[in-house]
Amino acid sequence: MENALSHITVLDLSRVLAGPWAGQVLADLGAEVIKIERPKSGDDTRAWGPPFMRDAEGRENPTADAAYFLCANRNKKSVTVDFTTPEGRSIVERLARSADVVLENFKVGGLKAYGLDYEALKAINPRLIYCSITGFGQTGPYAARPGYDFLVQAMGGLMSITGRAAGEPGAGPQKAGVAVTDILTGLYAAIGILAALTHRERTGVGQYIDLSLLDVQVACLANQAMNYLVSGNAPKRLGNAHPNIVPYQDFPTSDGYMIIAVGNDAQFTRLCAEMGIGELALDARFATNKNRVVNRTALIERLCEVTMTRPTAQWVADLENAGVPCGPINSIDAVFADPQIKARAMQVVMPHPVSGTVTLVGNPLRLSQTPVTYRTAPPILGAQTSEVLRERLGMSAEEVAALSAKGII
Repeated sequence: MENALSHITVLDLSRVLAGPWAGQVLADLGAEVIKIERPKSGDDTRAWGPPFMRDAEGRENPTADAAYFLCANRNKKSVTVDFTTPEGRSIVERLARSADVVLENFKVGGLKAYGLDYEALKAINPRLIYCSITGFGQTGPYAARPGYDFLVQAMGGLMSITGRAAGEPGAGPQKAGVAVTDILTGLYAAIGILAALTHRERTGVGQYIDLSLLDVQVACLANQAMNYLVSGNAPKRLGNAHPNIVPYQDFPTSDGYMIIAVGNDAQFTRLCAEMGIGELALDARFATNKNRVVNRTALIERLCEVTMTRPTAQWVADLENAGVPCGPINSIDAVFADPQIKARAMQVVMPHPVSGTVTLVGNPLRLSQTPVTYRTAPPILGAQTSEVLRERLGMSAEEVAALSAKGII
């Protein structure tokens, strides 16, 4: 069965996470993604460890790729090219002539000095879709600044609403446990590229995509942004509580914690019944979500008194049986041991020339006609350089060897 994007070639000049994440999404959907990397060092994240990939005997090898690199570079071809040299620039330019998409996350204007900016490549390939990912976008007073996920989580407001509430132990702004702004930007990049490809199918014309981490972070404030725009009041940190729904947070149990996520009044009624405090569902202070939000403190205190009487596993079983959304707070190892995660194949094993096999996180997309495929593990640095230059540019083995000897590839 042919993949949805098997007819598409992506020239990926990006590194670290946002751009590579977009490239991996496209690659999983079948696109040929040619990852351009610096000779000898490659993508920065190859060295972002420990942990590093283990060899076939299970020994960690600090000269191998870091786990970080493995998370975002499946199904790609690694081609090492020093495009700061005229010969290297020519290679990238020639690859761009036949590419459908260029993906890059250099600073604003960073590729113009090498003739690899959108206007230069558009001149030789008008059908090209060129996606630039930067911290702050191509315009505006911050455009020239470098931008990183952590910085943007702060500037974009996410940290102001993440963390324990003021006055609680450990209170203060907190970043998310993964680089969510980078991930979301990568997903928006993939969406934008797919939209541009669809437009090109109808018109034959490519286009430029200007994507900013800060814009994405602000867009993804979602209900919290609208809470402010509607009320004029800036949302505050609430720990694990929800600003608009109650009860919807963590609760202590006799042996740990659990999550209760009540989404409507009927679920609240069932929760109270299972807890043996059915009268709360009839109390005017708590009968509707609107009133529960207003009277949050009193309600949560009462619920906590009850949740501490049973262990987490018992509560989860009892509340699930009652039709109340709930669950444990899993550690990462518990996540991958979860039978639902196993059933959904969210852990995949692929062959790898260094470690024998490498275990990766699966793609969540489930397409009935054009399913995601796992074709190749994240590539060793430069592993496909010779292949790509010979097959796509028609170079001879001697030409490739000469470029290698000069350190250009």
